[in-house]
Amino acid sequence: MIIFLHWAALKYRKLPNYSCKLVGCGILLTGPTWAASSKIGTFLKIFHHAQVRLCYKCYKLIHYGPFHPILSDHYQYPHLYQIAPKNTRLAFAMVSLLLHFNWTWVGLAIPDDDQGTQFLSDLRENIQGNELCLAFVNVISLNMELYNTRAEIYYKQIVTSLANVVIIYGEMNSTLELSFIRWAYLGIQRIWITTLQLDVITNMKGDFMLDSFLGTIVFSTHHHEIPNFKKFIQTMSTSTYPIDISLLKSEWMNFNCSEKESKCQSQSMCLPNTSLEWYADQGFDMAMSEEHYNLYNAVYAWAYALHETLFQQVDVQSMTPRYLLDCPKVCSFYHALKNIQFINPVGDLVTVNENTKIDADYDILHMWNFPRGLGIKVKIGQFSPYMNIGQQLYLSDKTKKWTTGSRQIPSSVCSETCRPGFRKFWQEGKAACCFDCFPCPANEISNNMDMDQCVKCPIDQYANKKQTHCLKKTVTFLSYEDPLGMALACLALCFSALTALVLGVFVKHQDTPIVKANNRTNSYILLISLKFCFLCSLLFIGYPNIVTCILQQVTFAVLFTVAVSTVLAKTITVVLAFKTTAPGRKMRGLLVSGAPNFIIPICTLIQLVLCGIWLGTSPPFVDTDAHSEHGHIIIVCNKGSVTAFYSVLGYLGSLAVGSFTVAFLARNLPDTFNEAKFLTFSMLVFCSVWLTFLPVYHSTKGKAMVMVEVFSILVSSVGLLGCIFFPKCYIILLRPSRNSVQRIKKKQPIYF
Repeated sequence: MIIFLHWAALKYRKLPNYSCKLVGCGILLTGPTWAASSKIGTFLKIFHHAQVRLCYKCYKLIHYGPFHPILSDHYQYPHLYQIAPKNTRLAFAMVSLLLHFNWTWVGLAIPDDDQGTQFLSDLRENIQGNELCLAFVNVISLNMELYNTRAEIYYKQIVTSLANVVIIYGEMNSTLELSFIRWAYLGIQRIWITTLQLDVITNMKGDFMLDSFLGTIVFSTHHHEIPNFKKFIQTMSTSTYPIDISLLKSEWMNFNCSEKESKCQSQSMCLPNTSLEWYADQGFDMAMSEEHYNLYNAVYAWAYALHETLFQQVDVQSMTPRYLLDCPKVCSFYHALKNIQFINPVGDLVTVNENTKIDADYDILHMWNFPRGLGIKVKIGQFSPYMNIGQQLYLSDKTKKWTTGSRQIPSSVCSETCRPGFRKFWQEGKAACCFDCFPCPANEISNNMDMDQCVKCPIDQYANKKQTHCLKKTVTFLSYEDPLGMALACLALCFSALTALVLGVFVKHQDTPIVKANNRTNSYILLISLKFCFLCSLLFIGYPNIVTCILQQVTFAVLFTVAVSTVLAKTITVVLAFKTTAPGRKMRGLLVSGAPNFIIPICTLIQLVLCGIWLGTSPPFVDTDAHSEHGHIIIVCNKGSVTAFYSVLGYLGSLAVGSFTVAFLARNLPDTFNEAKFLTFSMLVFCSVWLTFLPVYHSTKGKAMVMVEVFSILVSSVGLLGCIFFPKCYIILLRPSRNSVQRIKKKQPIYF
């Protein structure tokens, strides 16, 4: 549409590029496509440069279509102005809507021109870092012949894509609009996000689902409603203002009149020359379109500029030639037009100067697809770039109801959302929106959707089974309330009492041959040390503190050293006793002097020295173990110096191996009470227990380590007690006849 407004006398009808004194200076309103304005702007540039008179710049253009950055090039288009506000934030507005509905996998259709290229660049800049991806980019050729050859490719690209949302950016009356209509005709159901101001969204299949969000979302420049415009349209008679009835949705009227006659109060409402009020009642959109609103503002801009020019006129000398009289007025008018800024009748700010233009606010309209091609626009929100971050996009309550389930909004993602407890794992060579979901590693959580990385729980917390939250760990230790702790404590007390009972039996029968044989003092020392070995296991049960941690290891090491060295002394005593009874032997002095008894203090002293070094360098201390048991923080005693611990344990082990070796070599000696055999078997049990202890101890953690150590103490002590003293108690209590001097004199060995 081109409007040529004259303000010179109509009697001067000369071609404007010949003479300035006979000019028809005016304004051209061009649009709505930027291409038409571009061609006319280029033509006027050439035309004005060819003018040789004083007033060669007589014509100006006002583009009333959408704002286009290319038309802002004043070198290329020096006589062209744009009335529409800037749309540089359109891409950001669309991205904000996509993020709101979590549409991360979208398609794009743009024209093959500078406008489409600029929008693609803006869109990519805004989606960067927002985890949005373009599934495809349809660059629609503007050449009709080339478009016809590629139309099928454009169609397949949309149909085969998983993207349910497609952005269409371009102008009306182009191959892009033709593509849109073709895709709708072929029944492609997508969410179309566009700037195309289509009056009718055609769905030739007649396939509409009321509970579906499928349809078209239009971003339209926000403006206030023109006063009385709807009333004028509603009361306008088609006979008074002949117009194309197709623009008034005749198919909808015919459909309702033929199928639902009850809605037609009379048949006259179905005639072409009737009032349009009935159309408005049926839901037609009577609001002024964006391009018509820009045209409305362009006319007002011309009127305001003319008013200011006439108001500022001054008297000119009567002798001044007419063309010199007109030219200042013309130049003043164009200057006023270039800098015009006003509030139009509906309250919107209008400016022609691009240096003072502001970015547009956008109305977000949702168009429903009814049968027979009726399109109903529903405003669902608004975008304002001047609001605070997070408040720029506003959606109505009706849209919020759609998002909460009253109407199902389809998703548009390349990969399904990773739920809490999982993290994204990107596929190599694919877009950032395409990923797999993997469970979080142990003791790590993700409590939001689509988390890139899982978060490790603090040391005092642990991940729940779904790995969505960190829970507080429970502080625990081997306590007396624990079933295993209680059982071990009871065993320790029982065996300690049993040892005391055996000691009482030996004291009571201390003058009997079986007690006197093989040094009863050593037997007392061994029984006392075993009693305390049982009791020292109680130090491992209960809440650890620095004292118990030190006593645990030192007491254990010293008491077992005494016990094992006593067994070694008893074994050597048996060997010496046999040697002294053989003819020609001279070792009676060693046995009589009690030399084997010095083994006990010497071996114990060495162990005390090792323990002293251990305590002096790196003693045991209270520690926490947050990793051994899921959901628990275990209070344990740390050994301190591991080298010192294994040195003490190694020394004890060497004593045990030495005792076992001596006892094994003396096992067949013909002593009266088979003492050597019992000592051999007791040390075999002792060594077996502690050899098993080492690998099991290292394969367990937390409370299990303490349990293993306590169990090893109890079993090894029971082995020594049972193998050495139970046979003697059997003779003392149940077979007293064998515990006599006569039996010993006969030198008959006693076997059990």
